[in-house]
Amino acid sequence: MSARVAVLGLGAMGLPMATALARTFDVVAFDIAPERVALAVEAGATGAATVAEACAGTDVVVVGVRDGAQLDALVLGEGGVADSLAAGAVVVVTSTVGEAAVVSVAAALAARGILTVDAPVSGGPVRAGNGDLLIMVGADDAALAAAQPVLDAMSSSLTVVGGIGAGQQLKTVNQLLCGIHTAAASEALALAHRMGLDLDACIEVLGQGAAASFMLADRGPRIAAQLRGETPPLRSRLDVIGKDMGIVGDLTRQLKVATPVAAAAEQLYRTVSAAGHDASDDSVVATMLAKERTW
Repeated sequence: MSARVAVLGLGAMGLPMATALARTFDVVAFDIAPERVALAVEAGATGAATVAEACAGTDVVVVGVRDGAQLDALVLGEGGVADSLAAGAVVVVTSTVGEAAVVSVAAALAARGILTVDAPVSGGPVRAGNGDLLIMVGADDAALAAAQPVLDAMSSSLTVVGGIGAGQQLKTVNQLLCGIHTAAASEALALAHRMGLDLDACIEVLGQGAAASFMLADRGPRIAAQLRGETPPLRSRLDVIGKDMGIVGDLTRQLKVATPVAAAAEQLYRTVSAAGHDASDDSVVATMLAKERTW
């Protein structure tokens, strides 16, 4: 397929997604940070200086932004996606923004004849670069058909769970578990560190038994680095997992579902955020937990 695909937002997930898609499609990449566009160009994409330039003549737009406010500004703002696409094009929202945000944007795009696929992704940057993501899709048949080749190139597991908003609903459940598992891995390794255990050995042993989890395997080495006073690579910002747990909290309060463990994890991320670590890798949580206290 020779379709032209725009990737808008080249953050921790957007850049590797653009890299993976550039192996199959004519990819045009845009980000507000020119250095991220330059990295996409190195990976085989064509750089764009504006959203309108990226969207010109584009069949499929893949959006990777941080939150609902950024999605709204990118898509519906002046000179944004809605102003720049022709009817019949499809916008694939890969971000975790919550059901209400994607439903609102999809309705505005539909009024202009533009299709939307609600397609939050999971798997992390490495899997994104390999086209190996889990994608939870909410879309109608027409939108799904228009985006299917691009979705297939991005994923190893793709499940259609309903219409617009259903993808965000399932991703919220996914993030509830991810947020809890990340906090649990941080607590466990902070305890191991305070006892003087070899953290690398702990991660290896725990990963082979009933305590194993994706988050322990993924975050574990970075948590260990943090606890040793090193600076691990930035792969998952604290403010992103905090934002996701905020979406979880808002939804569970709305539905009156008791989630005390998720609420505790959300408060932990808020505490670390208040200490000034929003832009740090979320493995920094363990250093806060492991600090010696006098109370």
